[in-house]
Amino acid sequence: MAGHSKFKNIMHRKGKQDKAKAKVFTKIAREITIAVKNGLSDPAMNPKLRLALQAARAENMPKDNIERAIKKASGADAEDIEPIRYEGYGPGGVAVVVETLTDNRNRTSAAVRAAFAKHGGNLASTGAVSHMFDHVGEIIYASEAGSADAVLEAAIEAGADDCVSDEDGHLISCSFDNLGTVAGALEEGLGEAKSVRDVWRPNLSNDVDEENAATILKLIEALEDDDDVQSVFANFEISDEVMAKLTAA
Repeated sequence: MAGHSKFKNIMHRKGKQDKAKAKVFTKIAREITIAVKNGLSDPAMNPKLRLALQAARAENMPKDNIERAIKKASGADAEDIEPIRYEGYGPGGVAVVVETLTDNRNRTSAAVRAAFAKHGGNLASTGAVSHMFDHVGEIIYASEAGSADAVLEAAIEAGADDCVSDEDGHLISCSFDNLGTVAGALEEGLGEAKSVRDVWRPNLSNDVDEENAATILKLIEALEDDDDVQSVFANFEISDEVMAKLTAA
């Protein structure tokens, strides 16, 4: 199935995030904060906040946490957070995009640069690698949400561009601009998703061997472990055999 290995790689990274739920909640809270600061606290009037709340529900973020984040962002003492995107190269020439939300640009820049340097990579200028990616929306549903045909039909009706299904679940893609609308329509028909997010999807892939694969996974893990980092994307492809070795207990 086209996109099968990419889907498994996405789910592998998602699995790592699920092991640190508190960090996930912290990252979503920052997304809520910046959405409120740059708009309104009413999700009906703020598309970015609506999208952040959809992501929060998908991660089962407690309602109290969500309300606290909105209230804090609406106050006079709200954190001064800004989004910064970093681009660079990992081992084997793998292109990497790092999205951050930070209240201290110098701290975040130093941490990201150190992670790249430690794992055989280097930072590049903004725009150096993003042309190798398409900025799109991705919505993931568990396999229990419905059959492949039923979810595909729901995705088409919601305005999505594509739907890939396998035993792990359903991966629905749409344009970045329509993510909130598509996610909302799907939620009405299929219930809450496992994940709602915008992603940088590679349009040019880089096949890596076992050695470089191990290092790039360590680089991604180090970056994702930083509280300022929201998401990490890379254009590597790893064979099923190599992935099995690297993820073995």
